[in-house]
Amino acid sequence: MAEECSKCSGTGWVVTEKDGISGAVRCDCRLAGRPRRVEEAAGIPPLYQNASFESFVLPTDNPMAERGLEQVWREVRAYAREFPCGDKLGLLLIGPPGTGKTHLAVAALRYLIARGFEGLFFDYQNLLDRIRTSFDPASGASDREAYRSALEAEILLLDDLGAHRVSDWVEDTVTSILTYRCNNKKPLIATTNLADSEAGGVPVDRTPLGQVQFRVTLGERIGIRARSRLFEMCRVVVMPKVEDYRLKRLR
Repeated sequence: MAEECSKCSGTGWVVTEKDGISGAVRCDCRLAGRPRRVEEAAGIPPLYQNASFESFVLPTDNPMAERGLEQVWREVRAYAREFPCGDKLGLLLIGPPGTGKTHLAVAALRYLIARGFEGLFFDYQNLLDRIRTSFDPASGASDREAYRSALEAEILLLDDLGAHRVSDWVEDTVTSILTYRCNNKKPLIATTNLADSEAGGVPVDRTPLGQVQFRVTLGERIGIRARSRLFEMCRVVVMPKVEDYRLKRLR
């Protein structure tokens, strides 16, 4: 049998009194395991459940890439340490696949949870699929709650923003989520592989033969209104071009 807490006698609450007014606050014994419980409920994928700033691997064999990623690492860590600070409470990580965006985004979320905040992780495409499924009367309760959770989560992490075919429904759904969170000052951490010229991205590629190929931009994929809200509420961090971070992490 576990030993009963001497402060709260096992109730989880401690009676307080100030200026003749009695009240109750959560006992330290109940708060001790809170970050772990919140993190378990955050929906972070197993691959990233141990992602942290300390475990982020810098490419020491490439000095230029190392400097670029270290600068990004410092920016994201500063965001997590200083949060909430300034008008832009959100964070947007932009860059090609395999540059460590998701690792850093989850590291920031886990850091904030350890500081006492609550958050939810959603893969962008999975979230949209669950919201779409929720319109089916046979859908489960968790699918029906997905949209509300995306709106109301204290901190929302949207991974791979824009990784879904364009349609009016997608654009309207994303815009409604971002607009609600922006208007209600609810922070968003997001990652995207899509280029944005105003954020320093290059929306064109060249083939081995030198031919120009235009890439789909963030605004084209999620809509101009949603993009506007996103940049209104988020600090933007552009990832440098590096060797695939996911492969390097496995070495």
